[in-house]
Amino acid sequence: MTLDAIRIKTDEIVDFDIVSKMLDLSHGEKWRQFRSKVQRPILQPQTVKKYVTPIELVTEDFIRYMENARDDNGDLPHEFDNDIHRWSLECIGRVALDTRLGCLSPNVTSDSEPQRIIDAAKYALRNVAVLELKAPYWRYIPTPLWTKYVNNMNFFVELCSRYINEALERLKSKKVTSENDLSLLERVLQSEGDPKIATIMALDLILVGIDTISMAVCSILYQAATRLKQQDKMAEEIRRVLPDPSKPLTYADLDKLHYTKAFVREVFRMYSTVIGNGRTLQEDDIICGYHIPKGVQVVFPTIVTGNMEQFVSNPEEFRPERWLESDGRLHSFASLPYGFGARICLGRRFADLEIQVLLAKLLRRYRLEYHHEPLEYAVTFMYAPDGPLRLRMLERPT
Repeated sequence: MTLDAIRIKTDEIVDFDIVSKMLDLSHGEKWRQFRSKVQRPILQPQTVKKYVTPIELVTEDFIRYMENARDDNGDLPHEFDNDIHRWSLECIGRVALDTRLGCLSPNVTSDSEPQRIIDAAKYALRNVAVLELKAPYWRYIPTPLWTKYVNNMNFFVELCSRYINEALERLKSKKVTSENDLSLLERVLQSEGDPKIATIMALDLILVGIDTISMAVCSILYQAATRLKQQDKMAEEIRRVLPDPSKPLTYADLDKLHYTKAFVREVFRMYSTVIGNGRTLQEDDIICGYHIPKGVQVVFPTIVTGNMEQFVSNPEEFRPERWLESDGRLHSFASLPYGFGARICLGRRFADLEIQVLLAKLLRRYRLEYHHEPLEYAVTFMYAPDGPLRLRMLERPT
């Protein structure tokens, strides 16, 4: 389920042409055509490799922010989950819009552009299901929820269009000898010649990516802080791969962090941030003996399947090693945090990159602890720890 599944009224959108394209691209042949235009540059490993250094620079700024935000005990502030959203937006902005948005500035206020982007993305993503699945009064009268949703979309379209127009102007005077000289955004602009395609891509990456990546990171850091044995094992692996903490990261370095990546996969298995993947059938089908008519939405509940005994050996045990072993029961489709097949998440490689860089930089120097009442996980639009993420951040021995 994505934001482009909502039908927008033509007289309420700043640039209806862009949003109407998003709506037309929800299903079928038009979606396939759009996907074919953007998936090649987004999904190529060499594209992701170009962003290791930019994401590392953003993450170093974030860790410096964390260092300064600690109290005398080393505890991070109650609103640390919003700080994670700021880091996530800064990363996505660097990838999707070719710019630093200034999210990690100490002077960011509640009415600043970065915070407005975060708040609008949260609101849009967490309320799209209400608009889709409840009685659609908004089709006939401008309900408060609908009005705020439209205002959010107006804001995002204006924002993305501004930065993409700036990138287009830079591209006109840029000397390009090969595709390697181009950023992701520039490649899409050059290959398609239509800024609106690039705008839709950026909207999708930002709107869907900010909240999901942030909530996933909240869950990963909370699990690391409450499972110190596994956290220390990650830190040992990171120290072994990165003996010199001042040396810049490379994609090859990240590729060697096998246990760290297994830890993330185990968090996703047991505490799947995305509770399920919805698909609207384009034709009648038979699933497990049931006839499902065309147009019905089918949901694959990955939050359930990842914890089922028939698919995973001892599913109640948190054991990252299971992803590194050949024995035991572990169905390859039991956990699908990014979906699967033609509609697999476009930004999954960048999401993995951001998470791996953050863990590599943070756990190389710091130990995370949690000294408060355990947090319960709550199901909203996603599945994440419910309550202040009051982590303690302590320097590791050099």
